[in-house]
Amino acid sequence: MSKTEGVPSSPRTRIGMWLGRPLASFHLIVTVAALLTILGLVMVLSSSAAEAYATDGSAYSLFTQQLIGVGLGIVAFYFALRTPVRVLRKLSFPLFVLSVIMLMMVLIPGVGSEGADGARRWFNVAGVSFQPSELAKVTLVLWGAHLLASRRSEHASLKSLLIPLVPAALLMAGLVVLQPNLSTAIAIGIILVALLWFAGLDARLFAILVGGGLAAATVLAFTAGYRSNRIKAWLNPGDDPQGLGYQSNQAKFSLADGGPFGVGLGQSRAKWSYLPNAHNDFIFAIIGEELGFIGCLAVLGLFALFVYAGLRIAMRSVDPFLRLLAAGSTTWIFAQAMINIGYVVGLLPVTGLQLPLVSYGGSSTAITLLMFGIIANAARHEPEAIAALHAGQDSRIDRVLRLPMPASFSPLRAAAARSKSTRPALDREDRRRLETREAAARRRPDRDYADVGTRSNRDRRSGGAQRSSEPPRRTRGQPTGTSRHPDGRGYRR
Repeated sequence: MSKTEGVPSSPRTRIGMWLGRPLASFHLIVTVAALLTILGLVMVLSSSAAEAYATDGSAYSLFTQQLIGVGLGIVAFYFALRTPVRVLRKLSFPLFVLSVIMLMMVLIPGVGSEGADGARRWFNVAGVSFQPSELAKVTLVLWGAHLLASRRSEHASLKSLLIPLVPAALLMAGLVVLQPNLSTAIAIGIILVALLWFAGLDARLFAILVGGGLAAATVLAFTAGYRSNRIKAWLNPGDDPQGLGYQSNQAKFSLADGGPFGVGLGQSRAKWSYLPNAHNDFIFAIIGEELGFIGCLAVLGLFALFVYAGLRIAMRSVDPFLRLLAAGSTTWIFAQAMINIGYVVGLLPVTGLQLPLVSYGGSSTAITLLMFGIIANAARHEPEAIAALHAGQDSRIDRVLRLPMPASFSPLRAAAARSKSTRPALDREDRRRLETREAAARRRPDRDYADVGTRSNRDRRSGGAQRSSEPPRRTRGQPTGTSRHPDGRGYRR
């Protein structure tokens, strides 16, 4: 391996060094969000210009609405980035209740707006439409992560782990199905399954839950005529090419016309009323036609990079709430993207799920940017990121946005907060366990565990020199050997 002035010149090594920086996860999330948003604006303008001009007399009408959604999403991204983690946890349940109430209200005639197909999914206020089911997905992942993190830290029973999360998520999904909107209900099911999986649910119970969800989705798919028609068109795409299979066939023709490099940006022929919903559900087909196979690979690469960054944040976070939040939201956004791409290329039946940050839709874009802001906030709470920021190693983004310093996670403070907020909801056995651990923590107030993750990461980078030069401290009268963590886990001193 060649070297220049002692610095490795291999691209792989340089990438590894960059990923080893404390704020690399934060920069990855912000970069992916920016690139997907810019790509979405460009492709929405390209794919919607013909239809918008034919409908409204202006080629920029749909693009302007999308631009407003992006503007609102950027504001939501910024506020999510500045919101402290304790505030997110405190507001998670009230926001969840609010979203459920909004899902009920949108079904009331005269309150929710009725679409052309009879669906009630939107609120229209002063000409601005809002889809409450998009907000419901964010509130579910927030409250679910908060609830499961609290119950796991309390070593709660299986019943306390599943209730009330599963019934509440089923209620939310049922309200969404009544709109009707099966695709968003599937997204809610994906969020629930992801949270329970990363919370460590038993494999057999997890399999039963997933099997029940698939069975329910299959039954619902055949209860409405338009849903069963989508299944028939997917199973037999050549039976009715001018009817049920028309949209799917046109999407495949668009992808085939693009070839490896595409016909050129803005040169799509399918968007001239040959492909329905070209700017919304089937925008990936327009990307394939105008930017070719290379453009499709670029989109897949951006979502793959997002998955890497999201799961990296989850693995490096010390706070169990942030671990579940980052992993659950990453799974939801990536699964939605793969379902959209899957039915465009013909691998899945058409569901109506949009391509996050790329498809047309102001509510979806704003809410997805809000979720990206929350994930970026979690990235700034990695132990190494906290240490770097408090040491004055802030990035240019932090200085421009004037972001607050992230607070270290403290199990003692988290246990004290849970004892005030969750004790009435626990059963007798869980309450007894929590009180025992709190009493043990009060008897050992000599050590704060807030910087355990940060110190261990610094020691690993320095090769253990810090640990060898600074022997562990011990309070007078405290025995050496095995001690107990306040949440009941053992560790060595």
